[in-house]
Amino acid sequence: MVLLNPIANKSLREHVLDTLRDAILNGELKPGRTLVESELATQLGVSRAPLREALQILSTEGLIETIPYRGTTVKRLAKKDIEELYSLRSVLESFAIQLIIDQNNPEHIQKLRQHFESMLNAAKANDLKVLNQIDRDFHDSLIELSNHSLLISLWVVVAMRVRQVMALRNKRFTDITEIAYNHLAIIEAIAAKDQAKAVALITDHVASVGDLIAEDWDDSQNLAAD
Repeated sequence: MVLLNPIANKSLREHVLDTLRDAILNGELKPGRTLVESELATQLGVSRAPLREALQILSTEGLIETIPYRGTTVKRLAKKDIEELYSLRSVLESFAIQLIIDQNNPEHIQKLRQHFESMLNAAKANDLKVLNQIDRDFHDSLIELSNHSLLISLWVVVAMRVRQVMALRNKRFTDITEIAYNHLAIIEAIAAKDQAKAVALITDHVASVGDLIAEDWDDSQNLAAD
């Protein structure tokens, strides 16, 4: 008989951590927002002990910061932070694509095509929220399909920050199917094993989004800090 460990429920600290992290990454708790322990504890219906533990973890993740005599706030994001984030994202995704091409696994291409089809369907349904989620899934898959453990670990932090930035931006498309089709050329280049073209496409794709966000970030930041 195989002995299996029981599935443990999440601790209260983990529930508090997940709730606060999601609120920050979804833009509900915006950059510059002051986090008052007594208010948060009351809203969440918990004592301060698990709350403080959760806040310590969020601090190590770089999502909040505590300044002496000024308290704890959701960390502000400067234009430089956006530029650094997207330049690093470009390097990581380019490396992932090279590894995917080297593996030459048809199933990987199939998975990426499925993401594209789902994005296109969401776009045709004019569901930008679902489209953005599938867009994130596509880029997460690029990293996962690399089968590079350290790369995947690094991506966790980058993806978390990207999610926060995307939630705070206010980008409008005249035709959101363009978002889906932007990914198709990348998939086709990977399928054709054209490493140079695939890397150039993902670099341009990530850079164009990063430049667009950084260009308008001052206004977004002012809005986020009110």
